[in-house]
Amino acid sequence: MKNTALTHVHEAIGAKMVPFAGYNMPVQYEGVNAEHEIVRNGVGVFDVSHMGEFLISGPNALDLIQKVSTNDAATLTVGRAQYSCMPNETGGIVDDLIIYKIKEEQYLLVVNASNIDKDWAWISSHNTVGAEMKNISDDYSLLAIQGPKAVEAMQPLTSIDLSAIKYYHFEVADFAGIEHVIISATGYTGSGGFEIYAKNSEIEQIWNKVFEAGAAYGIKPIGLAARDTLRLEMGFCLYGNDIDDTTSPLEAGLGWITKFTKNFVNSEALKKQKEEGVTRKLVGFELTERGIPRHDYEIADANGTIIGKVTSGTMAPSLSKGIGMGYVPVEFAAEGSEIFIRIRKNDVPAKVVKPPFYKK
Repeated sequence: MKNTALTHVHEAIGAKMVPFAGYNMPVQYEGVNAEHEIVRNGVGVFDVSHMGEFLISGPNALDLIQKVSTNDAATLTVGRAQYSCMPNETGGIVDDLIIYKIKEEQYLLVVNASNIDKDWAWISSHNTVGAEMKNISDDYSLLAIQGPKAVEAMQPLTSIDLSAIKYYHFEVADFAGIEHVIISATGYTGSGGFEIYAKNSEIEQIWNKVFEAGAAYGIKPIGLAARDTLRLEMGFCLYGNDIDDTTSPLEAGLGWITKFTKNFVNSEALKKQKEEGVTRKLVGFELTERGIPRHDYEIADANGTIIGKVTSGTMAPSLSKGIGMGYVPVEFAAEGSEIFIRIRKNDVPAKVVKPPFYKK
């Protein structure tokens, strides 16, 4: 089990720690619902230092990124980030990721913790253009400071105007007394805020100053359990649940990051799939009666025939109702369609809705 640079801090403040993607991670501190509400209404801090970071540099860096990712990284300018995914040769997804253009001929790829080794091997295997690759995952930490009060609470810690950083833009600037920190207006919660990338040796100072600055705003540490309920209320995909090696980006509703204006791994097959249409789709649903849908619960039609499985599900803290996502045949994918979630042998009715479930 790996620790993050802040594991000892989480343990000291009483976090419940669990193994996650090979790391010892805080799953909760005072409870999922309380932590969820803090992020929706105030400001909370996640340690997500388990995420992977690769630097891709040199004159051929963009060529390599364009080859392995579906989105068009050529549209990026310095200071902008982009959500993308890496398709495999068989129609599925190697991983989803965020691509940052740090400077001309240098990009930062942020990948899922459970896929670091797999992604590194995959990108390396396609690096026929001699791009410089550096895996800096073990040297860098990542804090997600999320919530509607994040900008106001964190402004005293930096000389730049945080409110001026647009969604999916970033600055490399001073933060909490440390120079050259990436301050990125990205996040996985739908409630605004920042992600802060810094060296392991710097992150504890940043953590302490973040909590000092946020004290007047009721800032709290937030665990991975609330991260999951927050992202699910937004309908954001989680790798390993909603997308994986067997799900195509088009089935997963990621057509918006799949750009056929360029060639990439398996692009011809995915283009054909787009033209012919998919046979199943990832949908969001809300239960219309009481119940909590969970990962891997079966989805049935009105006759009780199994038509799919729940990929993510929970009792949504902001909505007080059961919500989830899952793959169903396209004939059941239209908004308003009735489906049934099999919960302990009972088929609980649900309706297909278009995410996000939580609307500000």
